[in-house]
Formats: sequence, C-alpha cells, structure tokens
Amino acid sequence: MSGQGLSDRILLYCRPGFEKECASDITQQADLLGVHGYVRAIKDAGHIRFVASGGGDALRDHLRFTDLMFARQLIHQIGEIDDLPPHDRLSPMMAMIDQSRLHFSDVFLETADTNDAKTLSVLLRKFKVPLRRALENKGLLGNDHLPRLHVFFESGTEVVIGFSNPRNASPWPMGIPRLKFPAGAPSRSTLKLDEAFQFFLAHPDEALAPGMTAVDLGAAPGGWTYQLVRRHIRTIAVDNGPMDPRLLDSGIVQHAKADGFRYRPLKPVDWLVCDMVEQPHRVAALVADWLAEGACREAIFNLKLPMKKRYDCVTECRSIIEERLAKADRRVVIAFKQLYHDRQEITGHAVRAR
Repeated sequence: MSGQGLSDRILLYCRPGFEKECASDITQQADLLGVHGYVRAIKDAGHIRFVASGGGDALRDHLRFTDLMFARQLIHQIGEIDDLPPHDRLSPMMAMIDQSRLHFSDVFLETADTNDAKTLSVLLRKFKVPLRRALENKGLLGNDHLPRLHVFFESGTEVVIGFSNPRNASPWPMGIPRLKFPAGAPSRSTLKLDEAFQFFLAHPDEALAPGMTAVDLGAAPGGWTYQLVRRHIRTIAVDNGPMDPRLLDSGIVQHAKADGFRYRPLKPVDWLVCDMVEQPHRVAALVADWLAEGACREAIFNLKLPMKKRYDCVTECRSIIEERLAKADRRVVIAFKQLYHDRQEITGHAVRAR
C-alpha cells in the first residue's frame, strides 16, 4: 500500500498500443508547466502513470485534459494498494479514501480497456453498490462541483485510487462514450463523428443548428453525412463513390462526384468534415487551405496515423495548419484527440476564433 501527495502522480487511460504516444503527451505538457518526472508504462496495457518529481500542484491546477491528445481520462492519484485481501477489499480502500480528506460528486469503478481486464467486470459489478453505500454512509458523496472518485482495478488485488475534476476530464467511465449505432446509418464510421461532436463542442445545439450548411469530403457511403442529416444540416457530400440512397432522399444532401482535394463550394459553409483515407499531412494541408480561404467556419477531420512516430506526425500536422493560417492572418483554435472510436487515427477540430 502506498500514498503520495494528492497531485504528484497522474494516471492516464489510453487506447491499448498507444502508451508511448500518451507518454510523450504528458511529458510534453508537464514540461510546459515546468514539471519534470518520469513515465511508468507497459505496452498494450491501456494506461500509463506519470510520476512528478515535485510541482504536482501545477499539474492539478493547470494541466488541461483537452491538451492531452492521446489520453482518454486524466486522474490525479491518491494512492495505490497492491495487496487487497479478497475477503475484505473495501476496508483498506475506504481507509485510503478517508485519509485523502476529499469529498466527491460521484464514483467510477474502472479497468483498462483490454481483453484481460474484462475478466474483472463481475468483480466491479458486485463491488459497486457496497462502495457507494460506504461513501454515502460517511457523507463523502456530495454535489456535482466536487471531484469525481476513480477506483481503477489492475487485478483483483491491485487498485489505484484517484480523483478527477469533472470540468477537466472525460465525463464517461473509462473515458468511453456508450454510443448506440443508429439503424439508419450506412457505416460504423458514423460513430466517430458523433463522438467528435460530443467531445469537442461545448454547445452542440448552437454549433450544429438546423439549417446550417456543410461539406463532407470523402463522404461515401455516408457515415459522417448521416450525422449532419440527423441534425438537419444541408450537406454537400463529395465523393466519386456511391452514397446511401436514403441520405439522398432526405432532400438536404447534394452528391458532388468530385475529387475531395480539388472541390470547393460556391460559397462558404458552416462546417467542413473530412474522413478521407489519405496521407495525414496532405489532409492537414487541405483543411488548412479551407480555413485560410474562409471556405468554412469550423472543421472536424480525421488523420490516419503511420505505424511509427505517430506523436510526431500529429505535431507536424498541427504545425502545417498553424503556419498556413498564420500566413493568411486567420485566428483558429485547433485541438486533437484520439477518440474511443478512432483506431490507428486521431480526430482534429478547428474553429475560427471569435
């Protein structure tokens, strides 16, 4: 059993296989805050830990979840227990939670997103009610503005206890949104854009108002177009391939059979979305051109990542966009996040600064 200062260790969830990129992420962001430390990571584990050598308060107060491109969740560690007795797991956990002197808005019981960790699902279901009841009996669960308690099981006897700021973390357990595949969508790629809208947009009803206009580059068969149509956004679907007839029958989709890299709308649109299977630097340059030319107000786009140097690839793509917009004297806010429904890829969001 071990405990640390309330912010000296960070637990991050990530997509299994992307631990190296997640480690680069937190190391870079901590360095920008003047905090040094080291990463503890195991390949394909689906999580990493950052151990700070001082400066933990800066991480708690200034590290932003949205700046971590490959992290699914940001948790400030309270402590670790590596010898939970199977006959009484609750008592040592409650002792550590009591010692933190924190109160919480909610509690998430979690594991890594791996096949091995799925074997713990029965334990978590059985443990959920007793833990919540114990927290309530001690008056440790309160209003929504308090930190969220995370109990991360590595095994039946190993657990990491920590907390997150609900305004600076993923709202979903394990950082995974539970999205249902729509029966009318033509491909599963539709979930990528649905998740992107939920993650990147602070006010989605305003940003995706009915009657807005959009262009979907590389649209066929229409997975991303579907998300625009269901929000009543008039869409030009650009692709030489066939579109789902149901989308064309909606009356608000125009199918433009054209090269996505050459196409431009006759007048500016509100949204550009792009999920083309192309070199990431080329897609980044295309999105940069649209924004620099004023052809769209906001963009969500997907970058297919190489097998190696994936973190470097994303930073290079960000630089391509920033440099192009600087030359055009355009101010744009750019963010990247590897979403749950992304695989060997990452999603970008760019919006003109107001």
